[in-house]
Amino acid sequence: MIVSRNIRPAQILHYTWKQLLYYTTLSTTIVILHDVYEVVFFNIPSYTIAALGTALAIFLGFKNDHAYDRWWEARKIWGLMVNYSRAWARQVITMIIPKNDADYAEIAAFHQKLVYRHLAFVNALRVFLRVRHAYNEPKQRELFEDENTYLDTKPFLDPAEYEEFIKKDNPPNFLLQRQGEDLKWAFQKGWISDYRFVKMEETLVDFNDIQGMSERIKNTPMPRQYTYFSRVFVFIHCTLLPMVFISELGWKTIPTALAVSFVFLALDMIGERTEDPFENRLEDTPMSSLSVAIEINLREQLEESKSNFPPKIKPQDGIVF
Repeated sequence: MIVSRNIRPAQILHYTWKQLLYYTTLSTTIVILHDVYEVVFFNIPSYTIAALGTALAIFLGFKNDHAYDRWWEARKIWGLMVNYSRAWARQVITMIIPKNDADYAEIAAFHQKLVYRHLAFVNALRVFLRVRHAYNEPKQRELFEDENTYLDTKPFLDPAEYEEFIKKDNPPNFLLQRQGEDLKWAFQKGWISDYRFVKMEETLVDFNDIQGMSERIKNTPMPRQYTYFSRVFVFIHCTLLPMVFISELGWKTIPTALAVSFVFLALDMIGERTEDPFENRLEDTPMSSLSVAIEINLREQLEESKSNFPPKIKPQDGIVF
């Protein structure tokens, strides 16, 4: 997620230089053909480009509004992950109670096991969501990417469980299943009453819902008609711009057309790069930062030493992952 108020020009050019080069070359060529050599004359009425520009602006506004809705929904879902994670740790610590003093050490280890496995679930879901589908592979190298492997879950699982976990088709769901099985074992052992078992199972269902809502956004791309036609319309509009400006502006067509083209190009790219918030890109939901925040909160609830807390993720070049 971009948090800096200013975006570096180098970051902008990394994603737009090809299109800007095309618009600059096109405008320069039209100026040369029309004004210098006078071999081709362009006289497209200005009202045609004005009508097209108005329609395009409305279209891009509609598309970007829906793209932002998807991004904001993803952020709200991971806000719920933070809230329910804290609730889960509190329930584990306060609702799983030993029947006698001899069980205290075993209970403490069991508390840690359930909380640590949840931390593994949070990290696993982040990695699971950031695995790109073939149709979302970037057309160019991403300027910033966070490391995305299941190794982040390894400290929270015992070796045998980790080896089984990484072989699963849906690793996060496997961890939730294991949490439910351990709750059942604790209930049979008498550490959890009927009511408390039901309440904790409801929290696991909440985590299932969080995963399902995230997968819905991940696996259902925004209708490709919006993305495709917005790109086509921007190309047509920006290609016609210098042909309209040349008769009135002369050589000034080059900077003017380039500036107007950049505005429409930027609007189109903002929507296209915002609509998929789980692709491990600089505009995405900051799941790595939220995962670390959850880990700090839960370790604190377990009353662990602050020396065990992971360092908070700080912005790098104005970006938080």
